Amino acid sequence: MEQEEGLTAVDSIVTQFNTYEDFLDSQITTVDLYYLEDEVLARQLVELGYRGTGEVVKREDFEARKAAIEIARLAERTQKKTLTSAGKDLQDNFLKALAVREEDNRNGKVSSVIFIRDRNSHGQEVSGYIDYAHRLKTEDFEVYFSGKRRLLPKPTDLSFYNWESHVAVWNSTPNYQVIAGNPEGLLFKYKRDRKILNVDPKTRRSCQSTLDLKDLKFKGN
Repeated sequence: MEQEEGLTAVDSIVTQFNTYEDFLDSQITTVDLYYLEDEVLARQLVELGYRGTGEVVKREDFEARKAAIEIARLAERTQKKTLTSAGKDLQDNFLKALAVREEDNRNGKVSSVIFIRDRNSHGQEVSGYIDYAHRLKTEDFEVYFSGKRRLLPKPTDLSFYNWESHVAVWNSTPNYQVIAGNPEGLLFKYKRDRKILNVDPKTRRSCQSTLDLKDLKFKGN
């Protein structure tokens, strides 16, 4: 109980003063300065506990708590800013599905592969598979969740095919290894647990939708 009270007192002091020197100065009276005639000496006496009007706090304790509080503050601010879908009034079902999966893809609890077949800005039909977690780390999804741009496959994604130019490319990502030329079709092997994800449309029932999501979920996170 005493230890908890001590930490509370230190936290209160740390949040009240920007620097340890500011804290020391708050403990020095005009009478101290009158007799000592040396501000540095007065600070040293307060730090050693010989002078002062309040709690004795060591420099290393002050600086350690200051650093810990700052780290916690930055972590909280980063976490709040991380979810770009937060606070968005999403009407599109596909964006809603992405928003539901965003946090888990960012922290590694779920790995989602997105299939999209759509037309690009030149009117060309393109399709491809997207490593959602990888795109979240390498691209700002604010433009997608805000409706400013449509999410489309790129030549840098897991796979990309332009139906007019017949350009076909595939790329492994930090999360998936692409296995092409397999009799079962295009396969993605998740590098974390080596699970194989078969995305060949021939292995699935026919579907008219041009959007699809496949998730790999992990326990223990």
